[in-house]
Amino acid sequence: MDGIREKIAAGLERAFASHGFAEPNVDTLREAAGVSLRTLYKYTPSRADMVKAALEHRHQRYMARVMDGLPDDPGEARALLMDRIGTWMQTEAAHGCLFHAAVAADPGNASVRDLLERHKKDVAERAAAAAGLAGQEVAMLVILEGLTQSWPLHGDQAVAAAKRLASAFASSNP
Repeated sequence: MDGIREKIAAGLERAFASHGFAEPNVDTLREAAGVSLRTLYKYTPSRADMVKAALEHRHQRYMARVMDGLPDDPGEARALLMDRIGTWMQTEAAHGCLFHAAVAADPGNASVRDLLERHKKDVAERAAAAAGLAGQEVAMLVILEGLTQSWPLHGDQAVAAAKRLASAFASSNP
């Protein structure tokens, strides 16, 4: 992603994460992106393109922060993965998953739903592989989604519970 696209995508991600998908008007989005209206529309010609750019940026940041550099040991990887998701929730997503929020804001938008599905598929595959649970991607995703959804209510208790669930699941699926 070139510099201007990156800047726009980062600003749009921040704006949608802060204000939701319905509230921010084009002026708010332009200001968040830090570019002129002409430049914003050059790189993201429609609101749908703005949402897509924000979600693509979010996906890249999430995968880098949560999935990159996990230990080779599956048990250590499972524990660190849950800790990283807890940290992500605390610092980036206290209101929940931005991908789910985008789909909820525009349920008929097939491209947004495709981005959600791709994001969750990538997360499940990388997490299951790191956790030594290849072939159990759906089960791993259920644990991760449970953590993501329960974190706003339970914080560190949700992280600890997700660790226990992932460990118990791994023990029962050698």
